[in-house]
Amino acid sequence: MNASTSNALIHEKSPYLLQHAQNPVDWYPWGEEAFEKAKKEDKPIFLSIGYATCHWCHVMAHESFEDPEVARILNDHFVSIKVDREERPDVDKIYMSVCQALTGQGGWPLSLFLTSQGHPFFAGTYFPRTPRMGLIGFPELLTKIADLWKEDRNRLLTTGDQVTRHVQKFSKTSPSEQSLGVETLQKAGEKLSQTFDSQWGGFGKAPKFPSPHQFTFLLRHHRRTQEPFHLEMVEKSLRSMRQGGIFDHLGYGFHRYSVDERWFAPHFEKMLYDQALLAMAYIEVYQVTGKTEYARVAREVFTYVLRDMTAPEGGFYSAEDADSEGKEGLFYLWTPQEVRDILGKESAELFCTFYDIREGGNFEEGRSIPHISDPLSVFAERRDQEAQGLETRLQEARETLFREREKRIHPLKDDKILTAWNGLMIVALVKGYRVFGEKSYLEAAQKALAFILNTLQTKEGYILRRYREGEAAHPGYLDDYAFLTWALVETFQTTFDPTYLEQAVTFTRSMLDLFWDPEDAAFFFTGGENEPLITRSKDAQDGALPSGNSVAALNLLQLTRLTGDTQLEEKADALIRAFSQQISEFPVAHTQMLQALDFMIGPTQEVVIAGRSDADDTQAMVDLIHRSFLPHQVTLLLSGEEMRSHLTELAPFARDMIAIEGKATAYVCRQYACQAPITDPKEMEKALNPSL
Repeated sequence: MNASTSNALIHEKSPYLLQHAQNPVDWYPWGEEAFEKAKKEDKPIFLSIGYATCHWCHVMAHESFEDPEVARILNDHFVSIKVDREERPDVDKIYMSVCQALTGQGGWPLSLFLTSQGHPFFAGTYFPRTPRMGLIGFPELLTKIADLWKEDRNRLLTTGDQVTRHVQKFSKTSPSEQSLGVETLQKAGEKLSQTFDSQWGGFGKAPKFPSPHQFTFLLRHHRRTQEPFHLEMVEKSLRSMRQGGIFDHLGYGFHRYSVDERWFAPHFEKMLYDQALLAMAYIEVYQVTGKTEYARVAREVFTYVLRDMTAPEGGFYSAEDADSEGKEGLFYLWTPQEVRDILGKESAELFCTFYDIREGGNFEEGRSIPHISDPLSVFAERRDQEAQGLETRLQEARETLFREREKRIHPLKDDKILTAWNGLMIVALVKGYRVFGEKSYLEAAQKALAFILNTLQTKEGYILRRYREGEAAHPGYLDDYAFLTWALVETFQTTFDPTYLEQAVTFTRSMLDLFWDPEDAAFFFTGGENEPLITRSKDAQDGALPSGNSVAALNLLQLTRLTGDTQLEEKADALIRAFSQQISEFPVAHTQMLQALDFMIGPTQEVVIAGRSDADDTQAMVDLIHRSFLPHQVTLLLSGEEMRSHLTELAPFARDMIAIEGKATAYVCRQYACQAPITDPKEMEKALNPSL
């Protein structure tokens, strides 16, 4: 890049900001320089928030931000700030809440106009270059706001003050003495049942988002209630998603969401967090049902992530774009002729029939999205052929087409490494190792965890948000602390290395110091290390990502069981109470938090295994626990004097639990009462699964 023709974004690391570094718009990154310039020049601020793989961000950039006339208006009358929402989720959360309050909706690109104090007075999302779809043209909007700033500024300032007070008011929680119980879980299950799409799976109508925490909640609720329909909803949804176009049938991994109700036509971007959360859901439904089709999907997701989304240093990249060559989804689409040219007539006929690659296309411009209309068994029966032989031929065809697809121009890869999202992927991989026994999953998880701890942790022990091209930056947010702690808790219960548990406790203490609001008894999204903004947001709603408060609540509860520190449980109880009113009113919007509530209600159990880690009987007990779906349980392993000494410092309650007569011995404690020691793995299996 030629710095002389670029704006201030040229010095940034964010791929999104760098996409705009040579716009004719005089962009600034969020920071003191831009706000000082606005004050000095007496101009309002235009704030544009998006992310590197956002399709409509690309559209608005091409239409407006690359246009010299639009740039002239912005440069003459505004100070323009560009924010990567994934690097600065604190800025995004606050100003997205403004947009939703003012317009009733939100999304990206997010477009706002602020005073030099950061007070917002107008908000929207995408604005076209010229008026269409009932939207004002962006140059016309800019001109009107510039005129108002000159002629009726008090009106804008008053609006900005009012909106800011509104946002500050609604950033507070309302602590309640209301205690949530099983009836709240039941209400959520009923609400999900009412909105379940029995034909295609998922909940509600188009567009459909995966929302994996809804499925993992339902699996826990099914375990509690034994209601078959709760499991049926999960299976129908996950099976339909795997068959639909939302899944990449050649390269694996899931696209962001489906624009239709049948999971057919996706928004083609791929996000790391979707891969992580969906892999967890498929692993858990495999644990519950034993059906290998779900294990296969989780493995496919891991194949994609480890092949395409893993940095040499060990961390995981953030996302892949929907667009290539200026068109959304082009990389993933096929015509029958393209398939014939690669596979030959006979194999192409099989592939195109099974995956609906049709003449004239099933999507746009004569191209088709690969998807599965009928399961292989039905397809084979209709052709009067043997299913296994067909699957072998289809697999060969997929592999050949994938190799050819690799030669196409790829969508942009957002290669920044985010602590929070890496935490989720680490959780998924260690769960995958526990259930499937695939060592490469654990190795990848531990390598990523080591990278985060070594590169994105300051000398003082604080977490940083983002790494890219040798630079770690931005003090961590609640999500970074909560999701990384979750990764440490799960990795500890996989390897039983006490250093992971020790680090989880340390980060939890830091999280409480930095983010805890003693007045309202919950966590702020920003902490003492973060830049002060017009307000501090605090939320528990679980959207595309689970909220930091939801994950923190379960971390606190599990760490209580792992260490015996009941003060952490008291914090979790207070946290859930702080959001109890909104959880009770809208339980479906809090399904990750409900998993913490489900754990808190219990009955929970702690299992301590004392025995040599390399002994067959010890490994048999560990393997049994790892394969089983035990969402209300935590596990510790005491093996070797050094490990025992280290672990019992963290968990003093386990100090007297020893191997009996040299045999691996399990101590199962349930609801604050411990059973007699068990040395028979079969007896342990019975103790792990008493009737609820």
